[in-house]
Amino acid sequence: MATRSIDTATIAFGLVSIPVKIYSTNEPSHEIHFNLIHEGCGERLKQFYECPKHGKVDRDQMTKGFELTKGSFIELSKDELKALEAVASDEIEIREFVPISAIDPLLVDASYYLGPSKGGDRAYRLLRDALEHSELAGIAAYSARGKQYVVMVRPFEDGLVMHQLRYPDEVKKWSEVPVGKLPKPAPAELDLATKIIDQLRHDTFDPSQYKDEVKGRVRKLIAQKAKGGEIVAPEEVAKPEVVDLMAALKASLEGGARPSRTNGHARANGKAARSSAKSANGHARATKRPARAKSGGHRAPPGRAAAGRSRAHR
Repeated sequence: MATRSIDTATIAFGLVSIPVKIYSTNEPSHEIHFNLIHEGCGERLKQFYECPKHGKVDRDQMTKGFELTKGSFIELSKDELKALEAVASDEIEIREFVPISAIDPLLVDASYYLGPSKGGDRAYRLLRDALEHSELAGIAAYSARGKQYVVMVRPFEDGLVMHQLRYPDEVKKWSEVPVGKLPKPAPAELDLATKIIDQLRHDTFDPSQYKDEVKGRVRKLIAQKAKGGEIVAPEEVAKPEVVDLMAALKASLEGGARPSRTNGHARANGKAARSSAKSANGHARATKRPARAKSGGHRAPPGRAAAGRSRAHR
C-alpha cells in the first residue's frame, strides 16, 4: 500500500514551480515503546497539565504563549496563531546549487521524501535528472507555519529527497569539546592502524546487513516475561585493558578485526588487504564490525511545526 503524504509544498526552480508532496522517511511502527504504569497495579498512568494557581487544566482551556521575560508570557489566541502561520508560503525556494559533499552531515537534522503532486510530474523529473547529471544538490529556503527552514534537495533513487538542515547557531561548536592537545601517533602506529582500516575498507555501504540486535533481544526477553519467565541481566564480559598501543595494533592485525555478529561478510580490499595478510603471517582476516543501530520515532515535517517554537521537531 502506498504511503500517505504528511504535507504539501512547491519547489521554486528558477521560474518553474513544481508541486510536491512530503513523505516521512521514518518507520515508527518498528520501535519498542514502554509505557508508565502504576507499580503493583498495572494500570497505565495518565499525564495532565497543572496551573500553579488553579490546579489541573483541561485541554480545551489551553492556549499558547511566548515568554517575553523569565516567567512573563504574552498569550496568543487561536486566530493570532493562524495569522502567524499564514506568513509562510509553503514554498521550497532553491537559491543555489552546491556539491553534495559540501554539506557536512552534522548539519542534517531530519530527512523527508519528496514526491510529485498533480501536474508536476514532468518538471519534477527534469529537476531530478538535472541534479543527478550535474552531481549537485539544491539549497533552498522553506517557509512554513511561521518559520523559515534551510533545506537541501537532492536526487534519491528515481525521485528526490529533502534534508532539513540546522542553522549555524543550532550546532554546538567543536571548540566547546574539552579535547586538549593530543599526542601525535608514531609512524609505525599510523602504519599499522592504516593496515587495519584497509582490512575493513569497502567501496560501497550495504545497510541491510546491520540489524538491531538489542531490539531483537529485548523482544525475546519480553516474550519470555509474558509467559511467566524472568528477565535477568547477562553477565558482564570483562573488557581487555589496552596496556601497549603497539601490541594492541599488532594483535588486531594478526588476529583480524573483532568478529562480526551480523550475517554480513566483509571482503579483503585488493592489494592492501593481501599485503596486510602477508605481514601478519597469513592470519589476517577481514570482518566488519557491527554498529549500534539507532532508530528514532516519527518526527513531524517542518511545515507541521507549531508556531512560536524555536525548533521544527522538538
